[in-house]
Amino acid sequence: MNARVYSSTSLSKLILAVTFAALCVAPPVLAQTNYKFDAATVSGLPARNIGSATMSGRIAALDAVEQDGRITVFVGAASGGVWKSVNGGTTYKSVFDRESVQSIGAVAIDPSNAKTVWVGSGESWTRNSVSVGDGVYKSTDSGENWTNVGLKDTEHIAKISVDPKDGNTVLVCATGHLWNDDDERGVFKTTDGGKTWKKVLAGTNGSTGCGLISRSQQEPQTIYASLWDFRRQGWTFRSGGPGSGLFKSTDGGDHWSEINDRNAKGLPEKPWGRIAVAVAPSKPQVVYANIEAKKSALYRSDDGGASWTRLDASNYMIWRPFTSAI
Repeated sequence: MNARVYSSTSLSKLILAVTFAALCVAPPVLAQTNYKFDAATVSGLPARNIGSATMSGRIAALDAVEQDGRITVFVGAASGGVWKSVNGGTTYKSVFDRESVQSIGAVAIDPSNAKTVWVGSGESWTRNSVSVGDGVYKSTDSGENWTNVGLKDTEHIAKISVDPKDGNTVLVCATGHLWNDDDERGVFKTTDGGKTWKKVLAGTNGSTGCGLISRSQQEPQTIYASLWDFRRQGWTFRSGGPGSGLFKSTDGGDHWSEINDRNAKGLPEKPWGRIAVAVAPSKPQVVYANIEAKKSALYRSDDGGASWTRLDASNYMIWRPFTSAI
């Protein structure tokens, strides 16, 4: 049998010719199948821990931003400072080690400038073992360095909301002291990047602070805030009182009107305890409120707070309402 030897060049030509011939006689490629994608498609994919709770206790706050295809995440821990990830949570590094406190309650990235990050120290989940903070911190270099910009006597901060159109205008939801009355609690506002602060929503007594705030993404001047009247003592904990309530502002937090069971349909009878509130990102008129009351439940409004529908009232929703968040 005669063997035929090919040079590398002629062998390459032969391979190309055979491949081309095969393509010419091959059956036509079928159109790509359209697969159904719904909740059932991802129902078998469980949530997984991406850190950094093992070293830091409870995770009290987080915020993230996507730029140039990279997701940067800032995580605030109950007793472990602030952690930063630049790869969507795959790895983290601690960026708050040089500060005087390690308990974090709020983290917010400036929507107009991702290098500016705000942190509210002192977690707001009012356990008897909770650690305190010493005010608001600000970084202008994506968390590498921090400056304390005030509200040092708040001790516990639940939320920070940055105006998406003006990074110098910021609202701080300060829960306040856990064990005693104090004045530095409620909703505070700065319009100069933290140089000065003004209390724009205050409770009726020294035991009432801010429970939570939420800003409409489509209408950023519309803000909802809850006030929470509470007191922890060594032998008991009181959640709720005459100071608790739900409020709405349509001018960026300068003025507020109360939403209650007398002027809005469907809300439970007062007194209330803690209220977690959230505005739907897609529809500014849709608001959710998890209200601690005699009939604790998750409530929804489709008209900006004028009327409400009672939704989930299962134990999964109301088991520990004083620690609830949306």
